[in-house]
Amino acid sequence: MTIFHDLHVKGKPLILYNVWDAGTAQIIQQAGGKAVATGSNSVSRANGYTDGEHIPFELAVENVKRIVGAVTLPVTFDIESGYAADVTELRHHVKQVIETGVAGINVEDQIVGDSDNRLYSVDEQSARIRVIREEADQASNPLFINARTDVFFKRDCSEHTPDLLEEVLDRTKAYAAAGASGIFVPGLANLDLIRELCDRSSLPVNIMILETSEFIRRLASAGVSRISYGPGPYLTLMAQFEKSTSDAIAYLGND
Repeated sequence: MTIFHDLHVKGKPLILYNVWDAGTAQIIQQAGGKAVATGSNSVSRANGYTDGEHIPFELAVENVKRIVGAVTLPVTFDIESGYAADVTELRHHVKQVIETGVAGINVEDQIVGDSDNRLYSVDEQSARIRVIREEADQASNPLFINARTDVFFKRDCSEHTPDLLEEVLDRTKAYAAAGASGIFVPGLANLDLIRELCDRSSLPVNIMILETSEFIRRLASAGVSRISYGPGPYLTLMAQFEKSTSDAIAYLGND
């Protein structure tokens, strides 16, 4: 599983075109992908749920088990906030996640379901990451913990300032000390801020984009180590499916 760690190279980013089931994971492998990543939004929608830990944890775990069994590539599992408000429950869930055979996870610092869109404090989230690392170490699993921070994601683009970047860097430092392997900053698209983050971060930086574009090369030049697509692939496919469905139903009219 250390191979997955080695795929995170500054300036030569790992491209993760997010999947939601075993079939899409196999497509990634057939296309020459180096790793497979689930996205909670896509997995939830594909199973009839909305994002935000509404899909039952057991179903999400069973889904990733099928993905791991369907490919030979390393798989990273988006566990949102771990489906746990306290560290005792988090520890229990992490054990189940590790047993699936995944090489990595995404874990975020937003308090899922919080009406005020709050994040866990730095100390709270560091404690949660520490629990995950402890469980991984106990299982002799070099789990890649991709620590997601929603500092930028929860703010309007007009509020994306250097001050927010300093908050991300503070969280990055604390999360690294707690055992995180990478830092994921969805919502951040300003290249100058991304470049500064990559220059100053002690962890490999993951940025999310929604479509293939020249922006990938710019992110690589900025020092990004990992690029993921989030719900983009699923939303694109579903839009095509919806159009094809409408065309088919309307072909002979509505009589």
